[in-house]
Amino acid sequence: QVQLVESGGGLVQAGGSLRLSCAASRIIFSANTMGWYRQAPGKQRELVATITSGGNTDYTDSVKGRFTISRDNAKMTVYLQMNSLKLEDTAIYYCNKFPGRSYYYWGQGTPVTVSS
Repeated sequence: QVQLVESGGGLVQAGGSLRLSCAASRIIFSANTMGWYRQAPGKQRELVATITSGGNTDYTDSVKGRFTISRDNAKMTVYLQMNSLKLEDTAIYYCNKFPGRSYYYWGQGTPVTVSS
């Protein structure tokens, strides 16, 4: 069964922190590089961070030094620790394997709203 369940989003003031979680089914998670993506209102979905099955990470420039991606292979869960949040981080956040093709199954995402 294909499953992606994102959680942990919410409303936070600028400068605050949130930790997102994504529980994935084995067919998506196993041996795959996983990624966090986000889609802001009126914009296309963009890649935020990736993590390989061995734990190597990469980030888009706008979140470097503020966000940390991690994974628990035993729990088939990917996390995104977001610190020093900015207004422009407001978006719906999704996880999926990388690269995330538009025709893949996508979960509902978890909304993050950063207020001033």
